[in-house]
Amino acid sequence: MSPVRAAAGAPPLRDPAWRGRVTAVLLSALLLWPMLVATEFRPWGLFDPRSLEVTGRFLASFLPPAHDPGFLQEAAQATWRTVAMATAGLALGWALAVPLALLSCEALSVSALAGRMAAGPQALRVAVRLVLVVLRSVPELVWALVFVRVVGLGPTAGVLAIALTYAGMLGKVYGEILDSGELGPAHTLLRGGAGRLQALLYALLPLNAAELGSYTVYRWECAVRSSVVLGFVGAGGLGQLMDNAMKMFNGGEVMSLLLVFVALVAVADRVSSVLRRSLG
Repeated sequence: MSPVRAAAGAPPLRDPAWRGRVTAVLLSALLLWPMLVATEFRPWGLFDPRSLEVTGRFLASFLPPAHDPGFLQEAAQATWRTVAMATAGLALGWALAVPLALLSCEALSVSALAGRMAAGPQALRVAVRLVLVVLRSVPELVWALVFVRVVGLGPTAGVLAIALTYAGMLGKVYGEILDSGELGPAHTLLRGGAGRLQALLYALLPLNAAELGSYTVYRWECAVRSSVVLGFVGAGGLGQLMDNAMKMFNGGEVMSLLLVFVALVAVADRVSSVLRRSLG
């Protein structure tokens, strides 16, 4: 930079952090390349003339969407079963996640107020966190395959699969939200002789209600999508209807079902926005 520009306080002509950014991009590319090779990532196969011809015919069949009364009635029933499966599974998962989250939460530990949690509560906290790891490490699709063998085909397998996986997810995130929020009011209540339930209801929940509620609604949205996927393995609902339409190469029915998926996600997003405003 010239002395005149330095004296005038003008911004530099070159980004001072460009070396670090270029280095980061090159290192990322070096790390990503062997992963692409290992996964046999070949996107140019999408532009093969035969692939384009088949894809074009299938996409052309999407229009117009199927709208005959018989199919729409069947789609409405499948939609209701999918939403019911997701809601029931999330409710059961929530009932399991709340006590597990409270047991794994350090913010409600009385012994931790002295600076170091006692050995017994610390061991219990580690054990509960291990349970949460096990629950969320098994995908809901795997749980569904197990429960289909146990309880047979139908939504029951999907409800149980969502409940177990989402119990691990909700419990982990609930505990982290409570631990990472403002802990001063809760610790003040605990030091003043209040119980853990009082500290939870009058300190932690009011401060974190918006984030907890928003994440719960987001998980319900994910549960709806999971319910659709579980339908492909025999859990019923929109997934099973979509599977049948795909096997029959009925693009119009596929398009109608995709529009239903988009509508469900839009409704969940709207509910989340309203909930955040009401709790914020």
